[in-house]
Amino acid sequence: MTDVVESVTVEIGAPAEFVWDVLIDYPRYPEWNPYTVKVETTLRLGDPIDLSLPNRDGSAGTFVNREYIRVVDPPRHLRYDTGEELPGIFAFRDQWIEPLGPARCSYRTTDTFSGKYAEAVLEQTGQWVKDGFDAVARALKTRAEDLWVARVR
Repeated sequence: MTDVVESVTVEIGAPAEFVWDVLIDYPRYPEWNPYTVKVETTLRLGDPIDLSLPNRDGSAGTFVNREYIRVVDPPRHLRYDTGEELPGIFAFRDQWIEPLGPARCSYRTTDTFSGKYAEAVLEQTGQWVKDGFDAVARALKTRAEDLWVARVR
C-alpha cells in the first residue's frame, strides 16, 4: 500500500533559483517555517537530514525526525526519505519548485508512505502532515516574495 500526502501548490512571485535558496537556507527556518522549525544537514547525498517538528498534540517543544538526502537538483527538486529509521514504514518527501517565468515559480511538497504500518500512521498523522505541508508552502511563498521584493527595490 502506498499513500501520498500533498500540499497545496502555491505560485510565488520570485525566480525559482531564488526560492530554492530560501528553501535550503536552513539556519533561517526558525524565522518563517511553522512546521519544520529547525534543520540540520550537509545536503550531501546519503547524509542525514534532522528535521525538528512541533509536537503533533500542540504541546510545547519539538521532536527530531531523521531522514536521508536522496536528490538535490537545484532549483527544482529535493528529496529525502526515512531510510531504515522506522521499521514497517517507509516515507519519502519530495519538494518541487517549477519555474513559471523569469520571476515566477510554483512550489509543492509531497510525502509518500508505504510499508506495513503506513495506513495506520497516516490515519493518526495524515491531517497533521497535510496541514504542516500547507503551512510551509504558504510561509515559503510569503518569505520568498518578501525577500525578493526587498532585493529588487
